[in-house]
Amino acid sequence: MSLDQLRQARLQRGDSQQQAADRMCVTQAYFSMLEKGTRTPSSELARKLMRSYGLSPTALPVSKVPARVSPDFWAAELAALGYPGFAHLRRGTQKVNPVTFLLAALAQPNLEARVAEGLPWLVWRYPDMNFDWLVPEARMKNLQNRLGFAVTLARLAGHRQNLLPLETTLADSKLEKQDSFCKELTEPERLWLRENSSPEARQWNLLSDLRPETLRYVA
Repeated sequence: MSLDQLRQARLQRGDSQQQAADRMCVTQAYFSMLEKGTRTPSSELARKLMRSYGLSPTALPVSKVPARVSPDFWAAELAALGYPGFAHLRRGTQKVNPVTFLLAALAQPNLEARVAEGLPWLVWRYPDMNFDWLVPEARMKNLQNRLGFAVTLARLAGHRQNLLPLETTLADSKLEKQDSFCKELTEPERLWLRENSSPEARQWNLLSDLRPETLRYVA
């Protein structure tokens, strides 16, 4: 949660710190520390703040997605974060921070194609996500090419030039090893994609036919 995010949301609603503290069932002194960034809200309190003040899910604590989740988790969580492609799944799923979801999804060896297509949308939809945390984490896991590809697609499809510095930063540590975009490829698929990968995928040494013009919900 950024230092200004909570304060601006409180002021926009017209609450004093005391009123906000009463709403959250905490002391005014504690709420003041939350706004100053000297205290980090618990996951439960962060969710309460998000619901009460209409904060972005990027205000939620950055955490790890459990190592073992059901295949349905990825689509349901994208739906909870607002992805139109899975709108029918939105009920009953608790949001996680988009940056948490994105890192975990990029690390998957075999993500469903419809979910992988939603990752550039996530970058486009939440440009305020904590990229200062995400980029080093992606590098440690050798995921910078996959992340860079998602950023490039989001920039081109969504006309977000503000993503260009992030794209440049990731390009500085681009891996030479060829990879796929969150998918285990059969040999026939690998051979086909070597001839038919998109220019954006080739830019990031990836085998994928995803292109900016094929992303249905980034615009």
